[in-house]
Amino acid sequence: MNYLIIDELIKNGLIEDINYGDVTTDNLFHGQEISKGKFIAKEHGIIAGIEVAERVFQILDSSIVFKKYLKDGHEVKRGDTIAYIEGSSNSILKGERVALNILQRMCGIATKTFKIVQLVKDYDVKIVDTRKTLPGFRILDKYSVRMGGGYNHRLNLSDFVMIKDNHIKAVGSIKEAVERIKSKIPFTTKIEVEVENFYQLKEALDAKVDVIMLDNMDVEHMKKAVEFVDKRVFLEASGNVNENNVADIASTGVDIISMGSLTHSVKALDISLKFQ
Repeated sequence: MNYLIIDELIKNGLIEDINYGDVTTDNLFHGQEISKGKFIAKEHGIIAGIEVAERVFQILDSSIVFKKYLKDGHEVKRGDTIAYIEGSSNSILKGERVALNILQRMCGIATKTFKIVQLVKDYDVKIVDTRKTLPGFRILDKYSVRMGGGYNHRLNLSDFVMIKDNHIKAVGSIKEAVERIKSKIPFTTKIEVEVENFYQLKEALDAKVDVIMLDNMDVEHMKKAVEFVDKRVFLEASGNVNENNVADIASTGVDIISMGSLTHSVKALDISLKFQ
């Protein structure tokens, strides 16, 4: 992970939470007190972000001891100890909430991704994320998806060309949009086009794009699209994908299934820090 970016994210979180100080902790302790504690999982899930949580405390106080019992990508059960911490009571208490907020969110994303991946494990398909991430947290959100067994779609708008419905409407057609793009980008840059029907599907194929996204198509139309394309380009399924329909979508033969819900509305994994 890129700690230049992550350190800034953590520092912003600490500034937001501590602001001008911790009026409770600063007035309870003299500054020499030492505490020991454990990060304990309160439900089953997948670990992601343990090193980021450790980094929170390193930034606050380099003398804090942080021992990781589990690595990112590992399963954790209710009651398991994830990590041990020892050091200044003052410093630990000031970093506790920021560390837990990040760790719980990242574990929640990894856990949800893992559940989805398991639902389609019998199919040759990749589960990928989207750009529907928490602003500022994209690098951590997408890392968490990988820890859950998923894959990353583009990190940002600079990664590759993705022509969506509003681009097409603004330009006039898929053919025109692709021609304009190809005249300006390097030949190594991939082009993906979002389509909503078979007319657009054929138009995208004729334009010789690299990936076609089947947007909000039902399963039957997806099956027909897969047969029609016949492996000439990669096919991505997207739109309203959830735990109830992801296996049916995977069974159509698409190559990729993208899910915004992996990151945009994730439930944090319940983890607590308990002093001994």
